[in-house]
Parts: sequence; C-alpha cells; structure tokens
Amino acid sequence: MDTTNFDELEDADHKGQEMENIQREEEVPTQQDATQTDNKKVVPEFYNKAQKYWAEVPATVNGMLGGLGFISAIDIQGSKNFLREIKVPGKKLALDCGAGIGRVSRNLLMPLFETVDLVEQDAAFAEKARELCTAEGVRRNSLGEIYNLGLQEFSPSHKYDLIWSQWVLGHLTDRDLVAFFRRIQQGLQPGAYFCMKENVSATKSVIKDEEDSSVTRPLEFYERFLKEAGFRIVRKVRQQNFPKGLFPVYMIACKSKQ
Repeated sequence: MDTTNFDELEDADHKGQEMENIQREEEVPTQQDATQTDNKKVVPEFYNKAQKYWAEVPATVNGMLGGLGFISAIDIQGSKNFLREIKVPGKKLALDCGAGIGRVSRNLLMPLFETVDLVEQDAAFAEKARELCTAEGVRRNSLGEIYNLGLQEFSPSHKYDLIWSQWVLGHLTDRDLVAFFRRIQQGLQPGAYFCMKENVSATKSVIKDEEDSSVTRPLEFYERFLKEAGFRIVRKVRQQNFPKGLFPVYMIACKSKQ
C-alpha cells in the first residue's frame, strides 16, 4: 500500500525489534489459529492486522500518505528525477506494486509508459485506482491489469520494462520480502529495472509500528536482501526536500545479476 508510516525519529529507538522475531512470533500460525480457520487459508496475524488497518483508511491521497498529502508533488518529482537518471530502456509496460489508489501510477508511471499494471490488495483502493487512472486527463488505455492481492502472494505473469514498489515493503516479513524480490526478478525484461522507494530507520534496528502492522528497516537490510535475491544495485538516492522529523526515504534501482 502507498504509505509512508511517518513516525518521529525521537520515538524510534524504544520500538526497535529484529524482523526474525516478527517472523517467529507472527508469521507462523499456531495450531489453535489453524483450527479456528476451519481449513480455510490461514492469514498470519502480521498481515491480518495490516489489512484491518488499511480497511479503515480513506481512499484519498491524504489517506495514503498518513495525513501528509501535501508531500505528494515533492515525492513524485523526486521519483521522476530518479527515473530520468537511470534511463529506463523500455517504455511499453510498467508495474506499480502496492499501488494504493493509483497516485504513483497516474502521476509518475502513466506519463512514461504505454501501459501500467497495478498490484493492490485492498479492494476499495483498487477500485479508486481504476477510477483515477481512467479519468479525464489520463491517456486512454494506459491502465492495464489490476491485481487485487498482497505482494506476499503476487507473482508477475508479464515481462516488465520497470517494476516500481513504494512504501509497501515494510508490510512484508523478511522471508516474504526476499521471496518477493526473487519472483519479480523473473518478471523483468532483459536490462529492465526494479526500483523501490521506502522509509529507512536512522538506526541499525528494525522499528515496528504496531498500529498499521509494518516495520521500518535499516537501509543495509534492503541492500542485503536485494543481493540475496539475485539483484545488483545500480543506483541509490535519498529523497530530498521532505519535511524534517520524518524517516529518511531512499530510492534504489536494481538489475538482475543474470
């Protein structure tokens, strides 16, 4: 989902927690949890809590950005500059992961690519994204498919010129994050980029947000997981001109090592 999870850095240290603990305590359901599902698919509590949180968030830019809708233009401009610098080779098909209401798709990706697919697990957000990405002022037929599921379950069925992921990877456990990186690598055209844009912690600790069930990782964690999944990092840039008191935000462009 398109969220910044902006917490003040002063409160960060006391919430630090290693992701391996989150996986051990929340990713693996107990036998009691499994029994209560009556053989239905078990949703780990880490994901279930996030789904419930976002179900209560309004489908607006302000909602997506945690009440900081005024930073949207600054964010989009920073992303445009980043994509200009890396010179994406293809312009046919892009994928927006954790698309929310389509803010990034409409303002960043659709002006650059013939077609943009979206992945968004919240049905209300996905419907709003369809509305915004087909509204007046958007190039006709630039919206492709909308996949209504979480990234922990998503596997690309097309080859993309760019896969963009923003403010959503904190909702994946370490294990699912590395698995996601591996799957999307198979969905890239030769020479294409995977780009991620995320909050990072200013310490060496993982910071957990109990309210929306997400984590903020140190930048080094993302670098390590990307390399573990078979990516090589081509460019890494910090977003500029955001208000003080927010987590640092970094953009990372990667290509497959293969």
